[in-house]
Amino acid sequence: MSEDISTGRNVPIADRDWESAGVLAQDQRVDTQRVLPSRSDEIVAAASSVVGGPVGRHAAIGRSRAWTPIRVLFLLALCALAMGWFGKSGCLQQAESGSGASSTLRLNWDNQRQYTNLCYSDVIGLYSAEKLDEGAFPYRTYWYEKGPDGQQVKRYMEYPVITGLYMYGVAWLAQQWDSAHEKWGVPAALDVVLFFNLVALGLALFWLVTIWATALTARTRVWAAWMAALSPLVVVHIFTNFDAIAMAMVALAILCWARRNPWLAGVFIGLGTAAKLYPALLLVVLLVLCLRAGKVREFVEAAVSALVVWLLVNLPIFLLYRNGWWEFFRYNNDRPAERDTLYRVISDAAGFTWHTDLLNALSLGLLILVVIGVAAVALIAPQRPRLAQLAFLMVAGFLMVNKVWSPQYSLWLVPLAVLAIPHTRLLFAWMVVDALVWIPRMGLYLDADRRWLPEQWFTAAIVLRLVMVLALCAVVLWEIWHPEDDPIRRAPGSPPDELLDDPAGGVLDGAPDRLALRRSALTAG
Repeated sequence: MSEDISTGRNVPIADRDWESAGVLAQDQRVDTQRVLPSRSDEIVAAASSVVGGPVGRHAAIGRSRAWTPIRVLFLLALCALAMGWFGKSGCLQQAESGSGASSTLRLNWDNQRQYTNLCYSDVIGLYSAEKLDEGAFPYRTYWYEKGPDGQQVKRYMEYPVITGLYMYGVAWLAQQWDSAHEKWGVPAALDVVLFFNLVALGLALFWLVTIWATALTARTRVWAAWMAALSPLVVVHIFTNFDAIAMAMVALAILCWARRNPWLAGVFIGLGTAAKLYPALLLVVLLVLCLRAGKVREFVEAAVSALVVWLLVNLPIFLLYRNGWWEFFRYNNDRPAERDTLYRVISDAAGFTWHTDLLNALSLGLLILVVIGVAAVALIAPQRPRLAQLAFLMVAGFLMVNKVWSPQYSLWLVPLAVLAIPHTRLLFAWMVVDALVWIPRMGLYLDADRRWLPEQWFTAAIVLRLVMVLALCAVVLWEIWHPEDDPIRRAPGSPPDELLDDPAGGVLDGAPDRLALRRSALTAG
C-alpha cells in the first residue's frame, strides 16, 4: 500500500499510475497502522532532525529488513545498559592490600568511593554479605548479625528463591572462572568483580527481554518502548539490584495475556512472584478486569498456572530448608521503614520512631485500601480500563504505601508506564526526577566532612518523586474516565468517535461488560 497524493488514501502500489524505476519487490505490503512518533510526538519529531527529520509521507513503513523497530530498540537499550555499567564501574576498581610478596588485590572502596562516585550496587555488597564468596548455598547457610533492636539475629538469604538461586549460580560461575585463571591462565579479576560483571550480563539480557515483550505488547505503538529503552532510571539502577529478573517475567506475562494465552501468562506471573513478590499484584488486576468482562475461566487458567509454577519453584527449598525459605518474610516483617518512604518522612518530621507492628499493620491496611480502590475503578469506570492502566495504578499504589521503596523499585513502573501513559514529556520528567533521587540518597551515607547536601534535600527529593507518581496516577485515572482522551484508544486514521477497547487486553479486548447493568443499577441507587 502507498498513500495517493490526490485522495490521501492508502492504495496498492501496483495500482498507482506511474512506473517504477526498478523491479518492484514481490512483497508489496506496508504497515499502515503503525504509530510513527516522529510525526505524532513533538519531542521525537524535534530529535529526529539529527537523523534527517520525520519519516516521509510516502515512506514504505515496515519494509526494512535490517533496521526493524525491535533491533533499533535493542540498540538504544544497549546504549543505556552500557552507560549503566560504566556508572557502576567506579566501584569495581582494585587496589593492592599489603606489600611485597604477600600483597593481594582487594576492592578499592577507600574514602567512601562507592558513595562519592554514586556507583554503589547491592550486587557487590551482597556477594560477601550473603556468604556467596564462601560458596555457601542460599537458604541452608546461616550467620548471626545484630537486628534492629540490637539483639543477635540468625540470618539466612533474604531474597525469594529464583533471585537467590540466580545469585548462587552466578557466584559459582565466577569462582569457576577464577579457578580456570589459576589453572590455565584465563584472564580474570577479583572474584567479586567477576561476580558483578556476570550478574550484569544476565540482568542486561533480562532487560532486553523486557524491552522486546513491551514493544510487542504495544503493537501499533511499538516505538513507545524507546522511552523504556532510554530511561534514566535504567541507566542509574538496572545494576543496583536484581529486579530485572522479575520485570522480565511481568513483561512476558502481559505479552502472553495480550496474545490470548492465559495459562502461559500465569506461568510467567508465577516465575516473577518467585523472584520478587510484586508480580502477584497482576493477578488482582486480571481478576477484577475478568469479572467485569465475564472472562472468569481465563482468569482461573492464569491464576492456577501461576500458583502451580510458584509452588514447583518454592516447595523444594521450603521442604529442605524451611527456616531459610521463610527468611524473606521474616526479614521484611521485622525491617523498619526505609528512608525513601513517606513513613520515614513523617517519623523524622514528627520526631518519633514507628513501632514495627504498628507500621506493618498500617502498611497492610493501606495496601488493602489500594486494592479496593483499584478494583472499584475497574468495575465502575464508564469504559473498562486497559490492563496496563490498572497494572500501573496497582504497582504505583503498592510502592507508595509500602514501608520499603528501595531506589531500584521505581524500575518496576517503567515498562508499565510506557504501556499505560503515552505522554513523553510527563514520563521523562518523572524518570529524571526519580533517577536524581540517587544523588542525595548516596549523600546520606557520607561522613559529615564529605557530605555534599543536607539531609533535607533528600527529603524534598522523596516528596517530589511522590508528587510525580501521584501525577502519573491522576493522568491514568483521567484517561480511564475520559477514554476519548486516551491516545492508545485511537487507531491511526480512524474517526475521532471510534475508540479501541484494549489493544493489549487479549481476551478482554472487545469483550462486553458483564457487570454493566449491575454497575448502572449501583449508580442509579
